[in-house]
Amino acid sequence: MNIVFIGCVESSRILLEHLLEHDAAQVVGIITKSASPANADFYSLAGIAAQHGIPCHEFEAGQHDAMLAWIQARNADVIYCFGWSHLLPAPVLASTRLGVIGYHPAALPRNRGHHPIIWALALGLTETASSFFFMDEGADSGDLLHQVPVPISEEDNAQTLYQKLMNVAREQVMQFTPTLAAGNYSRAAQDATLANYWRMPARGIYNLVRALYHPYPAAHCRYQGEELKIWKTRVVKENADHLEPGKVLVSNPDQFIVKCGMDALAILEHEFPQLPQQGHYL
Repeated sequence: MNIVFIGCVESSRILLEHLLEHDAAQVVGIITKSASPANADFYSLAGIAAQHGIPCHEFEAGQHDAMLAWIQARNADVIYCFGWSHLLPAPVLASTRLGVIGYHPAALPRNRGHHPIIWALALGLTETASSFFFMDEGADSGDLLHQVPVPISEEDNAQTLYQKLMNVAREQVMQFTPTLAAGNYSRAAQDATLANYWRMPARGIYNLVRALYHPYPAAHCRYQGEELKIWKTRVVKENADHLEPGKVLVSNPDQFIVKCGMDALAILEHEFPQLPQQGHYL
């Protein structure tokens, strides 16, 4: 089975090296980045590609047409996309016989979205999961391929939980790769009624923002593909529980107000080049 491997973080390195070490399948191409300031654990896979004589494509933001053409030239059966901060467009998702396998270190369909290890610890979860799934055009919403629960102890920090998840994920890759190659795998649709994205209450986000004020690097959020810093906020009492967290309730030159899991948050000092419009989502 021929695999194109996509990734640009430490977990990408760990899983790719494990795959190559055990000769579980033929990696016919590697897609990575030369830099990614948004990823604290960034790791370019170009060196591994060179070491093993594997063709490598360095992705440039927005250049999905070039990515698609490069993948099509590899004659791959499947894409493994482990550690990638971009949604893949439909033509890339459909470019191989078996599609694209993604990875998310959370108990999908619960807790989709960015920074799942950080949020699992910040919200005091006692269990997470290591989840591999068939990617679709949504965020972490495709059919599950392989999922294993991972306990979180009181003593765990980001580093130890990261390592726990990687230890489990390495074994999972060795288990599901042969089933994909043999065509005897199964896939389970995620239950959309159980799905959620991280939903912190306004008070929790307020505390996070003030904890990261100068001289620290600031809290941040992702909006329209950019990581943007937030320096100062204020909790706004809001009882509109029918509104989805992330929705912009008010936007004016002085502030914008965003619905949270509980209440709302006025964003007072930030680095948004242009204010999000009312009714849009962060």
